[in-house]
Amino acid sequence: MVARFITFEGLDGSGKSTHLERVARRLAERGVAFDVTREPGGTELGQAIRSVFLDRRFPEMDGRVELLLVFASRRQHLIEVIEPALAAGRHVLCDRFTDSTMAYQGAGRGVDRETILRVDELATGGRRPDRTLLFDLPAEAARRRGSSHKRRRAGRVDRMDAETLAFYERVRGGYLDLARDEPERFRVIDSSGAPDVTSFAVDAALADFFGPLEGE
Repeated sequence: MVARFITFEGLDGSGKSTHLERVARRLAERGVAFDVTREPGGTELGQAIRSVFLDRRFPEMDGRVELLLVFASRRQHLIEVIEPALAAGRHVLCDRFTDSTMAYQGAGRGVDRETILRVDELATGGRRPDRTLLFDLPAEAARRRGSSHKRRRAGRVDRMDAETLAFYERVRGGYLDLARDEPERFRVIDSSGAPDVTSFAVDAALADFFGPLEGE
């Protein structure tokens, strides 16, 4: 079996991380070799960059500063984790990749596409996933469901939690534009309904790679 690079994208609260974990459990049960990772993060350096990226002490961080931080993390992530795993024949399930940058720093912050693509080429050589699952639901619903909601209730919000609903609506729109531009790579998953319905859609989106993944 060819090693596949599969990314899980969407707003915080969209269910992407939950369904990534579910897919990982199913693959493990079948003895499939894979690694699970995330961005920003995935390496010791990436985790340090993630901490800076989310730190509320830097509320006015410019969109291009964000861009450079996430691509620095991504470069190290590719070198240490993603490329070695794929070369060894292990699938990679990744929570966020370059599409997050296009949506958040591009559509959300207004950094132009050409700038993002230039930095992407430098950092990743234009590396793209084999399949991207985009978990889509309205931004307001995502805010109610996500871990950011729990952090707000606990008084532990990070820098991105403090963003406006309008910002996240732009991010959602950016994601949907990406999916329309690359329908062969993206599978848009409606995650606004019941979890078992979403799980069925995820299974269908990955069936050509792994065959049927039984739902829970």
